Amino acid sequence: MATMVSSAGGLLAMLNESHPMLKFHALSNLNTFVDYFWPEISTSVPIIESLYEDEEFDQRQRQLAALLVSKVFYYLGELNDSLSYALGAGPLFDVSEDSDYVHTLLAKAIDEYASLKSRAAESNDEALVDPRLEAIVERMLDKCIMDGRYQQAMGMAVECRRLDKLEEAITRSDNVHGTLSYCINISHSFINRREYRREVLRCLVKVYQKLPSPDYLSICQCLMFLDEPEGVASILEKLLRSENKDDALLAFQIAFDLVENEHQAFLLNVRDRLSNPKSQPSESVQPGNSDPDSAQNENPGASDVEMTDGSRALTGRLLDMDPNEALYAERLTKIKGILSGETSIQLTLQFLYSHNKSDLLILKTIKQSVEMRNSVCHSATIYANAIMHAGTTVDTFLRENLDWLSRATNWAKFSATAGLGVIHRGHLQQGRSLMAPYLPQSGAGGGGSPYSEGGALYALGLIHANHGEGIKQFLRDSLRSTNVEVIQHGACLGLGLAALGTADEDIYDDIKNVLYTDSAVAGEAAGISMGLLMVGTASEKASEMLTYAHETQHEKIIRGLALGIALTVYGREEEADTLIEQMTRDQDPILRYGGMYALALAYQGTANNKAIRQLLHFAVSDVSDDVRRTAVLALGFVLYSEPEQTPRIVSLLSESYNPHVRYGAALAVGISCAGTGLSEAISLLEPLTSDVVDFVRQGALIAMAMVMVQISETSDSRVGTFRRQLEKIILDKHEDTMSKMGAILASGILDAGGRNVTIRLLSKTKHDKVTAVVGLAVFSQFWYWYPLIYFVSLSFSPTAFIGLNYDLKVPTFEFLSHAKPSLFEYPRPTTVPSATSTVKLPTAVLSTSAKAKARAKKEAEQKVNTEKSAGIESSSSAGQSSGKGKSAAEKDGDSMQVDSPSEKKSEPEASFEILTNPARVVPAQEKFIKFLEESRYVPVKLAPSGFVLLRDLRPTEPEVLSLTDAPSSTTASSPAGGGSATGQQSAASSAMAVDEEPQPPQAFEYTS
Repeated sequence: MATMVSSAGGLLAMLNESHPMLKFHALSNLNTFVDYFWPEISTSVPIIESLYEDEEFDQRQRQLAALLVSKVFYYLGELNDSLSYALGAGPLFDVSEDSDYVHTLLAKAIDEYASLKSRAAESNDEALVDPRLEAIVERMLDKCIMDGRYQQAMGMAVECRRLDKLEEAITRSDNVHGTLSYCINISHSFINRREYRREVLRCLVKVYQKLPSPDYLSICQCLMFLDEPEGVASILEKLLRSENKDDALLAFQIAFDLVENEHQAFLLNVRDRLSNPKSQPSESVQPGNSDPDSAQNENPGASDVEMTDGSRALTGRLLDMDPNEALYAERLTKIKGILSGETSIQLTLQFLYSHNKSDLLILKTIKQSVEMRNSVCHSATIYANAIMHAGTTVDTFLRENLDWLSRATNWAKFSATAGLGVIHRGHLQQGRSLMAPYLPQSGAGGGGSPYSEGGALYALGLIHANHGEGIKQFLRDSLRSTNVEVIQHGACLGLGLAALGTADEDIYDDIKNVLYTDSAVAGEAAGISMGLLMVGTASEKASEMLTYAHETQHEKIIRGLALGIALTVYGREEEADTLIEQMTRDQDPILRYGGMYALALAYQGTANNKAIRQLLHFAVSDVSDDVRRTAVLALGFVLYSEPEQTPRIVSLLSESYNPHVRYGAALAVGISCAGTGLSEAISLLEPLTSDVVDFVRQGALIAMAMVMVQISETSDSRVGTFRRQLEKIILDKHEDTMSKMGAILASGILDAGGRNVTIRLLSKTKHDKVTAVVGLAVFSQFWYWYPLIYFVSLSFSPTAFIGLNYDLKVPTFEFLSHAKPSLFEYPRPTTVPSATSTVKLPTAVLSTSAKAKARAKKEAEQKVNTEKSAGIESSSSAGQSSGKGKSAAEKDGDSMQVDSPSEKKSEPEASFEILTNPARVVPAQEKFIKFLEESRYVPVKLAPSGFVLLRDLRPTEPEVLSLTDAPSSTTASSPAGGGSATGQQSAASSAMAVDEEPQPPQAFEYTS
């Protein structure tokens, strides 16, 4: 229409005409002008509505009327009405039209459809969906697929629960593998309901299996989520039986990837479903191979893991098989070793031992500054040592300070002995013989102290955490044969750790018997270990535990059970809602506190809005401080898959007037941002480290160490500041015990595992690591019970790239880290503040001398004050001497800072470094890892860290291996020497020679 129209009045008048053609003319013109004249048209909506409802009217005209009304309602902001009329407009509502009206209504239609479908799914009845609505959504989906916008189509299909369309979008996309991995990510990050997520994954597995070259790595990950060991076993078997060597490598890679998710029961299930090679002789070996317990009970001193020997015998007798079966048998023993976790534990142990860079000087400083009388700090130092050397088998510090160590009494002695378990974590072969001197001696009526015996049983659990096949039986016997509550306490914790998540009924009954003795000390451990045993099974046992928690009088037992019940619903999401509801409404605050953990663990890593809302509600409204603190802390577990969100969500809570809430906020950030070095997290924790309340400072220091683990000073200068702050707190005589303990633990966590581990709650495939999450959940209980601090070692995962060849040995292989070496290097070793610092002073800026003077003046004042207040000369002189040591150390630090820029100028830093397998690759470094082109080995999957199988392109040449078995044999001799070295100083000194060889100094240029 060329003419300009200034009003719609004329066209509206035509609607009252009797002739249908005039009405039709009016409607079609109004439809073109509706964008300008909708205010005027809106007055006549009833007339147009009546035209739409008029039966005698022609179908097309009625649809036109509906479209017009729909547009008017859209402009009036009544989207619901607008949508219902748009549905009436049928094909006239054009999905492909590019206008705001169509976009808005389509979004509305999809939302409406998705909410109808999900509501129907939740209440398990058929959805009553308007077929016209369904048609629009389908048109939209088809259009997206036609236009090649597959990701949009998949997102909509997932939201609308149309798995048929999802499958179509995936199969028609141009890059099916990429699309599938995108889909797996969606299903983990966006689908809230567990059941629906499983349906989507099943659908994806179906698509995967139809592909000409299936991506077995991803399929097996999906099957693990779905908990279908049969599927995984059949895929592995197919690959192992293949003629092609690469297929076997792929099978090993899948096995390592599954092991990384730490789901013990699932892995053992897969292992037992792999069929045996077809031949008579192998059958006769089978009993010894599958049942390590029987072999081990006859000979308690023998190695804990008999499986490897059994399997060697197995390959020895296979000579009379056909070659294919022999090949399969050989591969089978390898994959069984991987699935049982032994191979990866062995390699990790060798890596942590050979790359151990822990700094004994830090521990020495802590030990000297801690008063002997203060048992809390004394124990904290032992904890810090264990955490610092977790998994490295280096117990030099303990061996050098035996007399200092022997000051620990009672529970401190329990923890000191248990600490050996953390240091030797994963030392499956010699674990038993290492702890032998401390273990309860059967028959001779128990010679040692019950505290060290209990600690030793706990240590065995820590050594075998999540891989307890060989040790379970021994721990059960120890538990049955004692009625000393301290030993029961240790044995329960040890059993829970060793049998993590296996849901073994017999073990459960043993622990239950301990619980029913109603002893507070043993009952607490029994409650926790029932939870560990039943982790994620959502079994009916939880109601039994809840009943007992109501009956008993002991607060300790109730607390142990509350945490235990929470562990049983791990990862069960909405299935756990009834139990959570029951616990959070309980009148006993300890059970409500358990309810917070149940919420945290059931929805761990889902960032589920409902769970977050509930936790925030309890964080501000509960009457008990314990419950409020835990509610905030629990946010850390719910949000660890999206660490950037946590600081934002708890930022207001971290300024709460209630110190318990502030403490919870600190740990929530520590847990969810662990090892990320997130800038916002550090900024949130910084003010809390100098809070007015001592326990808030303690929590903030520990959380800060968790966030900063493995972040180097070069990449964030605040790491250096934090290290100096810790040193200052530890050396300060007037600091509270609570925050001093926090600082000591923090310095342990900061350098955990010989500076080669980080805290990781998600595996690389975005699966949650059960052991790690459970470890941190129990660790956060140290508020009530210090020995639980050791559980933090379960969440440590080594930051290593370990490349393996077909024989699962570690060949020498070089690859590239495309970043400045200083960004990811180890922290520099601390130096002893010695007399040379006075010579160094001139290089520094004069402010240091001013600092030193001010400090000396302050010390003089302090000296006068202390002498006034207490006439004890000795204490003031002690204060003075430590003060001198401190100022020397700080001068040293300051002068070093000034020197470093001049050194840097002299030599520009390389922009990359060549790493050799096995190498330390910290999480932040992963994105810079590149593999060299002309290398002899090619990784089976491009993974920047973890266990990676390498394909040998030149199999005829001899291989050079880099990690041999040497370290494990030396470590075997050294700790065993140290374990029983109460009187054997000679053994200790010989072992020292192995452990502590100082590095030769690096080349340097002398500049005056």
